[in-house]
Amino acid sequence: MFIRRLGPDPHLDSAQSPALKGCPDIFELETGDFAIIGKDITRKAIGQLPPGASCGPDEIIVVIPRKTLVAAKPDIPDNQ
Repeated sequence: MFIRRLGPDPHLDSAQSPALKGCPDIFELETGDFAIIGKDITRKAIGQLPPGASCGPDEIIVVIPRKTLVAAKPDIPDNQ
């Protein structure tokens, strides 16, 4: 299922995460898709989505820190 982590390990250099639990993370899957571990903000955000955007019943909206995505940028493929 999971091929690799994109970006550095969030616990690199003994970094601690909020509540000392899971951390925001990005993974590449065998299918070529990506899995994101982030904070579920669906209830708060669903009514504020921009026009034309929607969140299906089998989807959630997650937020990850900017630094998580920026740090993963070198690992994100340029091609589709």
